[in-house]
Amino acid sequence: MVLKVFFPSCCSSADSGILIGRWLSEQSSAVVLAVVHFPFIPVQVKQYLGEVQHLTKVSLSVLGSWSNSKQEKEEGLSEFLEDLGTIFSHEPWIQISKEGDSKFWSCSTLQKHSSSPKEEEVILVYYDQRKVMLSHLHPPLDTGDGRAEDASKLSAIFDTVARSRVLFMTDRYDEGPIKLTHWQSEGVEASIIVELLKQTSVPACMLLTFLLSLVSGICRSRVLKFWPLSFLWSKLSTCEQLGHRLQHLQVISSNKKAQTQTQLMRKANIFVSLLIDVALGILLMSWLYRKNRIGHLADTLIPVADHVAEELQDLLQWLMGAPAGLKMNRALDQVLGRFFLYHIHLWISYIHLLSPFIEMILWYVGLSACLGLTVALSILSDIIALLTFHIYCFYVYGARLYCLKIYGLSSLWRLFRGKKWNVLRQRVDSCSYDLDQLRLLVVIVQGLIHLLVDLIDSLPLYSLILRLCRSYRLAAGVKFRVLEQQDGKPLRLLMQINPLSYGAVVQTYRLPTYSCYPKDSWASLCKKLFLGELIYPWKHKGEKQD
Repeated sequence: MVLKVFFPSCCSSADSGILIGRWLSEQSSAVVLAVVHFPFIPVQVKQYLGEVQHLTKVSLSVLGSWSNSKQEKEEGLSEFLEDLGTIFSHEPWIQISKEGDSKFWSCSTLQKHSSSPKEEEVILVYYDQRKVMLSHLHPPLDTGDGRAEDASKLSAIFDTVARSRVLFMTDRYDEGPIKLTHWQSEGVEASIIVELLKQTSVPACMLLTFLLSLVSGICRSRVLKFWPLSFLWSKLSTCEQLGHRLQHLQVISSNKKAQTQTQLMRKANIFVSLLIDVALGILLMSWLYRKNRIGHLADTLIPVADHVAEELQDLLQWLMGAPAGLKMNRALDQVLGRFFLYHIHLWISYIHLLSPFIEMILWYVGLSACLGLTVALSILSDIIALLTFHIYCFYVYGARLYCLKIYGLSSLWRLFRGKKWNVLRQRVDSCSYDLDQLRLLVVIVQGLIHLLVDLIDSLPLYSLILRLCRSYRLAAGVKFRVLEQQDGKPLRLLMQINPLSYGAVVQTYRLPTYSCYPKDSWASLCKKLFLGELIYPWKHKGEKQD
């Protein structure tokens, strides 16, 4: 029978004493958590372990004795350590001794209450107590190859160390009858900034919760359910993004403590995402308001709009003639061409009417960047949708005519077996290809904006930073490295944490987002575009993507 002893590497230089920890009988493993030094009173040790067990719900006991040869100058210390097994009566009683400066340790077990004691093979496994306590093990799925069972055994060890946090809150400077050695025995790890943030977070969260409840009450009021406010709230991507960020703020400001590691990581990811989003928005706002860039942008917008209108007019004039030498239906071309030219005239008139107010509109839009870069990008997407509404009208008219032609051609295909299919299809494509191409450019621009917004919203930035700086916090498993092996001595292994890959971190902790096209790929979008079935990009469904 093999006995595995998980020994914290921080206790390798501890003074002689007794080992306290947890015995896992189903795994024949002992998890050592700390060393209690001499002098001590056994009754006080038992009382202290009872108090810790009541707080942590972990069955702690005295596992054995620890002997450091540097401290072993008094005669009879080894016999005294061996006799402690009768006082604490743990079966088996583990005896670990460090032989001077030698790298080989001796480890033996005693079974005083057993009628037929057996010699057990012992494996010493060293582990970093701080990393194991702060890490969160992500076990693999049950694939049937035994990895899930091994992960459950490791989870018991990780869980034992993590739940014994109260035991590590005492250091050598505490005045008490018991002196311990563990990873925080030289001083409890703390940060003044973190403690100040903890003290100020409670009133800040209460104030934020009150403000958010007030905003949520206004959003749920009946005023927003009437047209046209309900129409704008459901169609504009800015409203969708504001609602999305409002939900994030409600999660962060909640006074309810996170019950699991996943909930804690979700809160941290949302907080870091909001922080970076607002920081990028402030940088964008500071860039816009320097050197009168908003004024230059407003002065450039009207000439660009005029240039686009001239290009569209030239394109329509070309289509109204004989494009590429093709003989078209002149009456239909003239009707559609003049109809589209009238739309362009209306659009240019609309832009010139707004020209005195464009700089003021852009000035206030720039202020919205203080709410976050994603809000500014959503407003930009809505502005593009409004400015290209005439192109959308062109697309709708051409797409509907195109669909009618497709349905007619499908009937002719069934009738004539496609004898004139190619000729007629080429003729139809030549009438609507340029408008669809222009429409596709607008869809791509808005799609890229929404992809950037979704990337900022869904990317688990805190988890990725944690994986980069402290990879042991996100553990995918462990690996064991052989330190020393000698006949007659216990095998010594070092347990090291294998971190999650970056792809697994993103897949595990990515945040749900709303998306303009939550299910479609770019290929299906292009197919819908040319079949006239594509919805307008700022017509959101409000779906969430997991």
